[in-house]
Amino acid sequence: MNINEYNNLQEKENNSQIAIDFDGVVHRNSKGFHDGTVYDEPIPGAIEAIKELSKTYTLVLFTAKAKPDRPLVNGKTGKELIWEWLDKHNISSYIKEITSEKPRAIAYIDDRGFRFENWTDTLNFLNSIK
Repeated sequence: MNINEYNNLQEKENNSQIAIDFDGVVHRNSKGFHDGTVYDEPIPGAIEAIKELSKTYTLVLFTAKAKPDRPLVNGKTGKELIWEWLDKHNISSYIKEITSEKPRAIAYIDDRGFRFENWTDTLNFLNSIK
């Protein structure tokens, strides 16, 4: 891929994708990592939101469960477990990919995110949650 092709891909993804954190945003994740499985129900409204967003955007899920160094659970990778969960809830067709990396996107939906405006506010926020 040459630099122009790369720039075109980057611009397209930056303007057409939404990145959504899986645990705590789509999957309830009430027990945290627990035993590594994808054990919980969807967050209320998540399925409907995914369906609605997919009408306009390409959706990418990001999650630590997809890290390649994560141990297998019942012989399956985290990605495989998530795809099964998405199939169970009839929403796998709305998701382009699952990644452990931060994908290019127009927006990131994350339960642990902080919207950066400036470093003073950021440091104040981080000091407030200690």
